[in-house]
Amino acid sequence: MRRKIPSTAALAVFEAAARHQSYTKAADELAVTQSAVCRQIASLEDFLGVRLFQRSRRGVALTEAGSGYARQVRARLDEVERDALALMARGGEGGTLELGVVPTFATRWLLPRLPDFQREHPGIQINLTARTRPFLFDDTPFDAAIHAGVSAWPGTESLFLMDESLVAVCSPQRAAGRRVFGRKDWRAQTLLQQGTRPYAWREWFAAVGLEIEGDLAGPRLELFSMLSEAAIQGLGVALVPPFLVHEELARGLLVCVSRQAVSSGRGYFLIYPERKAGSAALQAFGRWLQGQAEMPLRHA
Repeated sequence: MRRKIPSTAALAVFEAAARHQSYTKAADELAVTQSAVCRQIASLEDFLGVRLFQRSRRGVALTEAGSGYARQVRARLDEVERDALALMARGGEGGTLELGVVPTFATRWLLPRLPDFQREHPGIQINLTARTRPFLFDDTPFDAAIHAGVSAWPGTESLFLMDESLVAVCSPQRAAGRRVFGRKDWRAQTLLQQGTRPYAWREWFAAVGLEIEGDLAGPRLELFSMLSEAAIQGLGVALVPPFLVHEELARGLLVCVSRQAVSSGRGYFLIYPERKAGSAALQAFGRWLQGQAEMPLRHA
């Protein structure tokens, strides 16, 4: 059965015209005549059965349908271009993986380990872009994401990497020699809050058998790296995964003021759309990630 796919030439012309909101500027960019642009847009509209532009004496403007379609086409053409450039750069060998990653995990855990992956798979290039919240893969260029959560996203598959636990840390000056904070100590502390997890402290206190008034109050910061740095600077106490502050604890920049790490109920996953499940590069990266996640903390 023949695929219902528009002409790629028409899509390229449409994307340029949509970006410029002008047939004339699109023609100049593509080095074709304005009449050629008009013909390609008309053929695309006929194929789709949808009006993409509104014409007037003052020029053209995207319809509502055209505006949404332009965003989708631009994303697909960007992806095709990236794939072509990657293939050209590697002479047809290996591949490129575009990953959306939670920033602190990428900086503190993944990047120090990536040289090992490159030694094992020199033909695969890993590109990283920060993403702190779930997203729809169809609206992005990403092949996969590394995310902390409780499950995969709709329409995706996932590989479990590791559970996440949290410890309470602060500067040595704020701890003032105390190895573990008691109830009175906690009432006097500034609790550094993570913006994406507003109930983290309440859940943590419940897990250790405490109920502290004001557990939702305190400066809000988005990333674990921000929380740990704020704690180092004496701004308050932070909840962070131990493996992300291993070096700071070893150097004495931070001290742990809780008896044990408490599960956050979340885990780190490699998440990817179902259509990417057969990617050899993604499978190799997933196997390597799982192997790294099983190694002890001292390898960090």
